[in-house]
Amino acid sequence: MYIELTDHLRCPSDHEESYLVLLPDRVEDRSVRAGQLGCPVCGRTFALVDGVLDVGGEPGQSATGPGPGADALTALAGLSGPGGYLVVVGAPGRDWREVAERNPGVGIVLVNPPAEVGDEPGVSVLRGGLLPLKSRTMRGVILGEGFGGDRGWIGEAARVVLPGLRIVGQGPDPDPGQVDLMASAGGVWVGTPRR
Repeated sequence: MYIELTDHLRCPSDHEESYLVLLPDRVEDRSVRAGQLGCPVCGRTFALVDGVLDVGGEPGQSATGPGPGADALTALAGLSGPGGYLVVVGAPGRDWREVAERNPGVGIVLVNPPAEVGDEPGVSVLRGGLLPLKSRTMRGVILGEGFGGDRGWIGEAARVVLPGLRIVGQGPDPDPGQVDLMASAGGVWVGTPRR
């Protein structure tokens, strides 16, 4: 996990949003390979093993389905220029290298990617039943099949993306109470969080 991402992590427990404190055991080239993160509010700790942070909880969906591909995801996410983070949830995480190539200088955060995808330079991998990220800190969120049609995951995406920036989902159109829909076609939608 890219060490700078720790500034954007939050405790997933049901209390006021709180940061996590990193206690690294092994760091290689700005990537934390092993260690623990702890919450100063509730005292929970989370292990970082082989560069992957698992905050627990069932994702409720599986990372299946090919998705629309890196070119389409990049175009729909609408990022322009370097900086910040793009969150990719589920099966589209399989194509993270192509997404990173098309978005130079943007950090890629994979949440619940397919099991064969692990931490390596250029990507951070998180696993769990929600997005353990601070509110309004991400430049975009892509929700793969299953996640893009789940009200809870759409709510999480709307919470973490910066105001006015985009969420891309693979699935049925989201609830208009959560997302202002910009476009929808072929089982893929794009919108901004309803604020």
